[in-house]
Amino acid sequence: MRYPFEAAFSEVQADLDSYVDAVFGALESEFLVMPKGDGFVEFATFDDAYEALKQATGGFRGMNADTVVTVALEKPLCLVVLRCMLGFTPSEWAYHASRHSTVAISQSAARSLDRASRMAPNTPVSKNAKVKRKRIGALVESACRLLEGGSPQSSGEGLIHRLDKADTEEGLASVAAAADLGAPYSVLLYERLLGRPFASHRDSVSELVGDLLENAIEEALSRAKISYTKTKRADQLPGFDQTPDFVIPNQHNVQVVIEAKLSEDDGTARDKVTRIQHLADLSEQAGGAAHGFQVVACIAGRGFGVRREEMKKLLRATRGKVFTLNNIGRLVDCTRLSEYRTAKAGRDRAGT
Repeated sequence: MRYPFEAAFSEVQADLDSYVDAVFGALESEFLVMPKGDGFVEFATFDDAYEALKQATGGFRGMNADTVVTVALEKPLCLVVLRCMLGFTPSEWAYHASRHSTVAISQSAARSLDRASRMAPNTPVSKNAKVKRKRIGALVESACRLLEGGSPQSSGEGLIHRLDKADTEEGLASVAAAADLGAPYSVLLYERLLGRPFASHRDSVSELVGDLLENAIEEALSRAKISYTKTKRADQLPGFDQTPDFVIPNQHNVQVVIEAKLSEDDGTARDKVTRIQHLADLSEQAGGAAHGFQVVACIAGRGFGVRREEMKKLLRATRGKVFTLNNIGRLVDCTRLSEYRTAKAGRDRAGT
C-alpha cells in the first residue's frame, strides 16, 4: 500500500480508510521508540547509586539524614534513587521539602538539580556550591522523614496516600523488606499500573521528540537547498491569523506551508488537526489548489493514531500530504517543495 503523499488526491479520496491505515502504520514505529536524551540513566548506573545508598544506610534500616546527605553529595544520582523511592516528581519533592524546612527550593531549581544528578551521576558536588548543598540537605531530610514514617493508617474515605505502596507503606520496615527480599512480580506490575513504565522519561523527552521532527524537516529542506523560513511562536505573518511552522520559500511569497505537530493524546491531536484544517481554508481563500499555497503536515506521536475520522480530515485538508518521521525523507520529492530544489541539489541527489 502506498502512502497518501505518493498518490493523486482523487485516489486518496476514493479510498480514505486504506490511506489512514498507511499513516497509522508509519506512526506505530514511532510509538515504540523514544530518544534517550542527554539525561537518560542506564540501569547499571542507577543500580550503582542504589547500592551505594543501600550500603550507607545498612540496607535502608537506618535513614540518618546526615549519612544520606554525605553519600548523595559524593554520588548525586542517589538523589534520583531517593526520589523514586518516594514516588515524587522533582517539583513535588521540592515543594514538600520547602514546606518543612527553612530552605526555599523552586520548581526550576529542583528540576535543574535532578537533571544535574542524571548528567553527572558520579561527580561529587563541589564544596563551593553552598546553595546547592543546602538544597540537597533539605531534600534528603524531608525524604528521610517521609520514608521513616511510611503511610498514615488512614488517609480519609476515598483517598490514598502517596506512600501507600508496597515498599513504603510501613516505613523503613517495608523499604528494608523490599531491598532484602525483592518485590513479588504482581506487586511490581501493580506499581507500574500506578506509575506507568517510561512515563517520566517520556514526559522529559517529549520536547526532544518535537525537536527531532522539526530537525528532520530542516535537514530535508537544507539537503535540497530550498529557501525557507522557520517561524517562532510569537511571529506574525500577513494574511495568517495563525502562523505556520515553516513557510517556503519565504514569508513574502508563501507557496508551501509545513506544520510540524507532535501529539501523545487524541484530544490534543484533534486540536492540531483543526489548526491544519484552518490553514487549508486559508489556502482555499487564496485561490485553492491551483493558486493557493500547499499545506503539508509532518506528524509524530501516538495521539494521531487514535481517531480515524480525524486522520481522514487531515488527509483531506492536506490533499494527502501527511508525513511521519518514518517517511519524512520523501518530503521534498512528493510535494511542491521539489519545485524549489536548486539545480545543484538535484545533481547531487542524482549522483548519490
